[in-house]
Amino acid sequence: MKQLLLAGVAAVSVASAASAADMQARPYKAPPPAAMVSPAYNWSGFYIGAMGGYGWGNNAGSGGFGGGTIGYNWQFPGSQFVFGVEVDAAGASIKDSFTEDQGGILVTQDSKINSFGSVTGRAGFAMDAVLLYAKGGFAWGNNKSTISAPALGIVSSDSQTHTGYTLGGGVEYMFSPSWSAKGEYMYTSLGSENYNLLGDSLPSGNIDFHTIKVGVNYHFR
Repeated sequence: MKQLLLAGVAAVSVASAASAADMQARPYKAPPPAAMVSPAYNWSGFYIGAMGGYGWGNNAGSGGFGGGTIGYNWQFPGSQFVFGVEVDAAGASIKDSFTEDQGGILVTQDSKINSFGSVTGRAGFAMDAVLLYAKGGFAWGNNKSTISAPALGIVSSDSQTHTGYTLGGGVEYMFSPSWSAKGEYMYTSLGSENYNLLGDSLPSGNIDFHTIKVGVNYHFR
């Protein structure tokens, strides 16, 4: 019996040693390289949106506006850089008014930006669902100027469309696969135009104003 036990122990030891030798002999396989991680969001494609906000300027007054946006983005696969073009237009009520005493007669001059818009290029850096961007380009605005002297029963007004440039930037957040929200600041400078008021051609001077806007865009996928 003792001899049988010793023989069994010896057999188990030999089998264990052989198994260990087999395990050591197996070739090592390196894990596969990690796959390149692509951004989870891609901003490419057409989009349309609605926006609104507040504008102000030293020679433009202040007030609100609201309108729409249409644009297109390009983002190459694997890249975080986004480029695009954007067109927007808004109805506005950005008003300014002042009154002067001219020889005992009160004369009031009112100006109002009725509408404005732009055609701009955009360049941004995407961090998945967040896009930081700068933009700039052509701008236009329609302005109405009025001179009145109520004591004399005189009112004279004229409207002109001004052109110039706009610069600014903002941040946009993709809160669903097809919808994004944005906040944006822009500075706009429009060149002078001549207004026909009280029989004279009067230069307006540049119209410079700032805008803060928020908006929502729908992206076509």
